[in-house]
Amino acid sequence: MTLRLAPLACALLLAACGGSKQPDAAATATPAGAEEKVLNVYNWSDYVADDTVKNFETASGLKVNYDVYDANETLESKLTAGASGYDVVFPSARPFAQRQVKSGLYAPLDKSKLPNWKHLDPQVLQNLASIDPGNAHLVPYMWGTTGLGLNVDKIKQALGENAPLDSWSLLFDPANAAKLAKCGITVLDDDQETFGAALIWLGRDPNAGAADELDAVRKVYAAIRPFVRTFNNAEYKDAFANGDACLVMGYSGDIAQASTTAFDAAKQAGKPAPNLRFVIPKEGAIRWVDVIAIPKDSKHPGNAHAFIDYLLDPKVAAAISNHVAYASANQDATALVDPAVAQDPGVYPPAEVRAKLVDPASLPEDVQRQRVRAWTRIKSGQ
Repeated sequence: MTLRLAPLACALLLAACGGSKQPDAAATATPAGAEEKVLNVYNWSDYVADDTVKNFETASGLKVNYDVYDANETLESKLTAGASGYDVVFPSARPFAQRQVKSGLYAPLDKSKLPNWKHLDPQVLQNLASIDPGNAHLVPYMWGTTGLGLNVDKIKQALGENAPLDSWSLLFDPANAAKLAKCGITVLDDDQETFGAALIWLGRDPNAGAADELDAVRKVYAAIRPFVRTFNNAEYKDAFANGDACLVMGYSGDIAQASTTAFDAAKQAGKPAPNLRFVIPKEGAIRWVDVIAIPKDSKHPGNAHAFIDYLLDPKVAAAISNHVAYASANQDATALVDPAVAQDPGVYPPAEVRAKLVDPASLPEDVQRQRVRAWTRIKSGQ
């Protein structure tokens, strides 16, 4: 089945992402009295609303030290080294949190301190229970997909009106990539996402790790490597927003945020807004779920529970979704999300698109090492 998604509603997303205000104090945001009034958070960049942390500090009386990272590997290295100093972290469920739970890196949740747990989507919880039995350690946060961000006008200028805007071929067909090189191509620096996308395009299992599959992926990227400007997980958003990249492999919410930034800049300059779009390719895509967890060596677990429960308030969760343009795992927040976000098929895909989404699997250690080595070679052009 071929499905072409509608463009992001950039004008509406401006209001949704920039205009939503988060509620003030949540009644449950009360820290444990025995702990010092400090909370150390380690999260992805641009993954809460502008006022989430400030409102929580006001509600709880805690001082939040908030650090950001741009790769799961960065978080994992800090956790495995021990004494990270963080109380709340936000890993991706598969395969990262999956193996971190097995390694005993997270403290068990005290659900008596999480009264807002009841708002979580039971299907998401059931899915996570397969990697975290009893949902004992992981709280689902946001979910999304990895697809393509398109500057439609620039791509059509390079490839013509019949450009395959709904396909991974836009990136992986060397003939297309060569023509798009001048307007800028960026690819994520993440072997899970990049290998998965290439294998989906090849019609193979995106979680495969046999030698012939690794070789097939290397060949795919070798053919387009001369035309890829950068491999990165964060800077691509600015490049897409300011017109320095016309085709990006990226995360759904990142591309929505970049589209809103571009629309805002064009409006302020009195110029036409660029036609930017997020596409889940017709061949399928990787779906991911990010979770919240408390490191085993947290010094402020009571404060951590208070913060997590605050994030689980439907009004708070909806305000975050409005800002970051990712789908929330909080089922009672969905009705409160701005329609520009809730009705965007790039954020909340319809059932027929979800059927083609694939969850990443935790690979055997030797296969994962081979993937990482292969990806390093691919990036360096070897």
